[in-house]
Amino acid sequence: DGGYFPTGIGWYRKSFTLDKADRDKRFGLYFEGVYMNSEVYVNGQLVGKYPHGYSSFHYDITPYINKKGRNTVAVRVDNSGQKNCRWYTGSGIYRHVWLLCTDEVHFKHWGTFITTPEVSSDKATVSVATEVSNDGKTDRQVMVNAVVRNNKGEVIGTSSKEVSIKAGSGFIQQ
Repeated sequence: DGGYFPTGIGWYRKSFTLDKADRDKRFGLYFEGVYMNSEVYVNGQLVGKYPHGYSSFHYDITPYINKKGRNTVAVRVDNSGQKNCRWYTGSGIYRHVWLLCTDEVHFKHWGTFITTPEVSSDKATVSVATEVSNDGKTDRQVMVNAVVRNNKGEVIGTSSKEVSIKAGSGFIQQ
């Protein structure tokens, strides 16, 4: 059953300042797990709400960041609506939270897809698709490289492609 443990609302806060070298970067918050009904605030502004408890989620927080001063992330977690599960899950942030820092041109979060469309006992075909975003204000020319290694760490395949990415857009390179 639900375990009949106490439920309720909890708050988490973390403050930080950016290194001077990172002021022109993009920032995201990646939550591996929060149970449940979370609200995420950066510097007092609501970034987003996530009602689920068993899956990870990500927010772009770049528009909310104070690049020259103190930043505060606050997370409200509401698990007061018990019984909402077949077993007692606990409440709150139960996995890692990551502050991600990227350049304007970057691999999109959850944007790499690897499949093996053909597999036999002695070889396999590996297909890699990577979504790259240009969040900058100018078009950019970039080189996208993929390296495939075997279980011994030896390089067994490579692929490179130079591409143009328009400002404010993205593409998938295969």
